[in-house]
Amino acid sequence: MELDEYLLKITRADDLEALWPLHVRQMSRFGFTRLIYGYTVFKTENSLGDPNDFVILSNHDKVYLDRFIGEGLYSNAPMMGWALENEGAASWSRVHEAYDLGRLSAAQANVYEFNQRMGVTAGYTISFNSPSHRFKGAIGMAARHGLSQADVDELWLEHGDVLTVMNNVLHLKILSLPYRAPNRSLTRRQREVLQWVGDGKTTQDIAVLLGLTPATVEKHLRLARQSLSVETTAQAVLKAALNKQMYVLD
Repeated sequence: MELDEYLLKITRADDLEALWPLHVRQMSRFGFTRLIYGYTVFKTENSLGDPNDFVILSNHDKVYLDRFIGEGLYSNAPMMGWALENEGAASWSRVHEAYDLGRLSAAQANVYEFNQRMGVTAGYTISFNSPSHRFKGAIGMAARHGLSQADVDELWLEHGDVLTVMNNVLHLKILSLPYRAPNRSLTRRQREVLQWVGDGKTTQDIAVLLGLTPATVEKHLRLARQSLSVETTAQAVLKAALNKQMYVLD
């Protein structure tokens, strides 16, 4: 698929279910067969935030993801550390070199050795531009089995600019789409009352507008806060807006 055809299909995708397989197929044509993409808008100075709020897309097998994501190995992954401090693209050769020279911490070395056992040995990471200090997004692209890091670095010299463009367009497209985290999706009515709160309406106003009692409106707001795992309605409006769960067409 040519770049212009890929970009046209990506920009026309209506949801993540259509978008992600298209990108996976395109990256595999360049030799990157296993991808893991993620971003958060709830990063703090000392943490990436609640893992349940991460947007994670991957075609790695379940065994790998259960360890790397489920058990939190990602937090000590050397390239994750690089991505948090940098923007742009970087070869995994820096990790191989740091490991050989004994420059990785014990926790980082543990993740490195896990990846070696799982065959995640050669690749590139792209860290996307961050619009705020609360935001971080990146994609790790592992090369197909049999390719060395030297092979990947040579491939990147030839196609790196095109790959960077495609992954950045993917990232920007994902940011425009609604994301409903497992067990954190809003019902239509919960979304509706939050939208009215976002428009500055009081509980009494919303009750009149929707033909509900104020107590029912409060119930929907309480359930929305629970669904989004926040304490206040203001936090619920912010989180729902950041996850594109408000003002969307059914």
